[in-house]
Amino acid sequence: MISAVVLAAGRSQRMGQPKMALHWGDTTVIGRVVQVLSQAGLSDILVVTGGASEAVQAALQDSVARLVHNPAYAAGEMLSSLQVGLAGLQENCEAALVALGDQPQIQAQVVAGLLARYRSSRAVLVVPSYQMRRGHPWIVGRSLWPDIQALSPPQTLRDLLQANAGQIEYLAVDTDSILADLDTPDDYQRAIDHRV
Repeated sequence: MISAVVLAAGRSQRMGQPKMALHWGDTTVIGRVVQVLSQAGLSDILVVTGGASEAVQAALQDSVARLVHNPAYAAGEMLSSLQVGLAGLQENCEAALVALGDQPQIQAQVVAGLLARYRSSRAVLVVPSYQMRRGHPWIVGRSLWPDIQALSPPQTLRDLLQANAGQIEYLAVDTDSILADLDTPDDYQRAIDHRV
């Protein structure tokens, strides 16, 4: 079983309002992320909340997602949210797909491709790559979860990837959507303008 951990605990300071609850088509930014992960075949989706937990909860009230709160969200570290998310997964989960809650342009075929590559390779890390640049979402096998739980600032998830670079299975994709997220109102407007 592969579960998704969606990191949605940020404070949206640069956006000026809770970005996860912004409109995206007929849903919200976080709602779209959960929709796509579900469409790609993931049945267990855990969303880690933080700064705008009530807004995220409201946005996902009719979704399949489970929610868990990161009490250390104010530190602004993605690492602590992933640690909380991994701790909340079921014992029969063998890998986690790590997704960003502010990446509504995520594509189901990319997610499905990552899942298929993991299942065929059993690589401990499966990471999408666009023009030699790593992006999100990515998959981490359970054997590396203790290494993630052992990290502490100033260490980051990038340090984990660097330390295990030789074990990364890359999935080359032809979309830069794996690199983009929404941090500012301009980011949001650009993404809305180019939404497919």
